[in-house]
Amino acid sequence: MMSLSLAGILAAAALVAGSAYAAEPSGSTCGLRVTSQEQPRQARPGDVVCFAAGPARSRVTIDKGGTPDKPITYDGTGVDADGVTIEADNVIVVNFTLNRPQAPGIEATGNNITLRDNRITTPVNGDGDGIRFFGNGIKILGNTVRGTSNRYGHADCMQTFASDTPPSQDILIEGNRCEKVDNMGLMAEGPNDGEGDGKGHSHHFTIRNNYFETLRGSQALMFEDIQFATITGNEFAASPTKAIGLAIHSTDARVGGNKVSPGIRYEVGIDESSRKGYQGPEPGGRP
Repeated sequence: MMSLSLAGILAAAALVAGSAYAAEPSGSTCGLRVTSQEQPRQARPGDVVCFAAGPARSRVTIDKGGTPDKPITYDGTGVDADGVTIEADNVIVVNFTLNRPQAPGIEATGNNITLRDNRITTPVNGDGDGIRFFGNGIKILGNTVRGTSNRYGHADCMQTFASDTPPSQDILIEGNRCEKVDNMGLMAEGPNDGEGDGKGHSHHFTIRNNYFETLRGSQALMFEDIQFATITGNEFAASPTKAIGLAIHSTDARVGGNKVSPGIRYEVGIDESSRKGYQGPEPGGRP
């Protein structure tokens, strides 16, 4: 049975993710300075590593993390990088401005990763995505992705999947802006969607207080084989057919308090396999 109690949905969202965005530190003091082409091997848990431009524009690779209580912060203020690749646990990546980076602009694989206050404009080549993420306890907070183009593929603002990559669990996506995105604001695929590797499960996504402007996709957010998604307080702009698609056993979703553009035909599309535990507005059609 579907419940339309918005108060209950909003309360559940708060319990799932707390107020992690507000709790993140707002500033940093550089303890270590490197160029975008260097590997900061000497960084220790709790350090702040600040990047500067190197002799040539390059992609920043981060493969050293801290501890759960003392992550390493990587600050990209002032660097001209060709994107960021993260393959580490317990890191915070902040303040990168990436203009026409190689797609995906930021690719994060690991646990307890925070991406905060980064700006990605017009990613090129690859599939044209702004951010890709894989792992547990990932927070994507206050970032702006603008101008993803389907000329490079199916260019999403954010994407995760599980095909020779880890499933994603306990994900918080809050306060981001996906502007002039050709494809979807978020494409989330679990390991059992028919294209994944079938290993594990992707679940507990909280998507709140974001702005999604989808220009060519049929929906702003698409979930396939993602359980326990909570989607509240977002603004859905432009005119895709629907704001949210729930398919292939994306059960126990909770939806409420979103602002939906008049150009969008219905807020939620859902298939029969995803109706178990759904709470939110009456679906208007299929995903």
